[in-house]
Amino acid sequence: MFDQAGATVSISPAQREKLIQTLAAATFLIFFQAYMVAPLIPRLSHSFGVSEQFIGLMVPAYMIPYGLSTLFYGLLSDRLGRRRIMLGSLAAFILLTLITATARSAPQILWWRFLTGLGASGVVPLALALIGDFFPYEERGRPLGWLFGAMAGGMAFGSSFGVILTPYIGWRMLFVGVASVSVVVFGLLLRYNPLLSRQTIASALSVTDVMKGYRSLLDNARGARTYGYVLLNSLFHSGVYTWLGVFFAQRYHLGEIGIGLSLLGYGVPGFLLGPVIGRWADRWGRRWLIPLGLVIAALSVAALILDLPLLAAALAITLLSLGYDMTQPLFAGIVTQLGGKRAGQAMGLNVFMLFTGFGLGSMVFGAAVPLGFGAAFAIFSSIQVLFGLAALFLFRAETAKMRRPE
Repeated sequence: MFDQAGATVSISPAQREKLIQTLAAATFLIFFQAYMVAPLIPRLSHSFGVSEQFIGLMVPAYMIPYGLSTLFYGLLSDRLGRRRIMLGSLAAFILLTLITATARSAPQILWWRFLTGLGASGVVPLALALIGDFFPYEERGRPLGWLFGAMAGGMAFGSSFGVILTPYIGWRMLFVGVASVSVVVFGLLLRYNPLLSRQTIASALSVTDVMKGYRSLLDNARGARTYGYVLLNSLFHSGVYTWLGVFFAQRYHLGEIGIGLSLLGYGVPGFLLGPVIGRWADRWGRRWLIPLGLVIAALSVAALILDLPLLAAALAITLLSLGYDMTQPLFAGIVTQLGGKRAGQAMGLNVFMLFTGFGLGSMVFGAAVPLGFGAAFAIFSSIQVLFGLAALFLFRAETAKMRRPE
């Protein structure tokens, strides 16, 4: 490991683990903030006097610019180093999250969500890229499990406790609270400045260099299928998740607390099992885990078509989350091996695909909602099953012994 002047930086295993834990805390807060919004769609629709479809644009307004800007943050980190970009992005996240609490209209909150997406997107992809800096490929499953477990925990607690707390403290205080806790994490992260630095690329990157880098990632068969599945899988999960609050409100006539409790299982499997799933990937490879995760997610959504008891529907949401936790972290593990000397660019493209899928999924599923939730669930689950079956063939080479990209 090197600092920005090229000098060697000594990293003990204990320091490395503490840094990963701090990055996991930052990741948790970013995903908590991202996922606490969708269940609030019914309340914010009423508060601002707009339709649920309009206020639902808060999700893509955040996710799509988040994904787009990761392309640049990854490149800048390869050129300028991880520390400057990561700390600057976390500072922007804190400030813009706080400002969002001042929104007085639906268009205004959409605007602040858009800016937050642009500013906040440097933390998670660079944390993932640091995994590639600190760990050899065959040992990345566990630390990736920690980060994706933090993502899952943020999803779980953001989607449940956010909406549960709203009747007591108001939605504005949710944003203020997240910003306040993030200040503490920012202070903790400053303690690891030397570990966040790395050797930078000596020459500036031209547009041609950038495009060649992305083309090389996508021209590679392994890269093309991995990035393609990241996009499609995130489109599926975000599309379903974004509208679950409205689904539970309509089918089961639940209020905010009921919706929060019903969504409590979303993210719990990754929060509890993330490192375990990562170790499974390190030990046995990703060949079987990825297809299984895709199919589990598809079947859990298909179950929601049925007139299930509320408890069974909540269990289906937990299984949906398990399907996510068995796929996206494993895709990220593959991506960490694709980038070579430009790991930031490779991971930036990964997060671009991930969050672009998140944004597009919420819009596509929202367009299908007028057909009825049963029809929308049927469409999404059927397509996901097909992707799961295809993955049996496409990821057959992702065994524990695989070390080099094709």
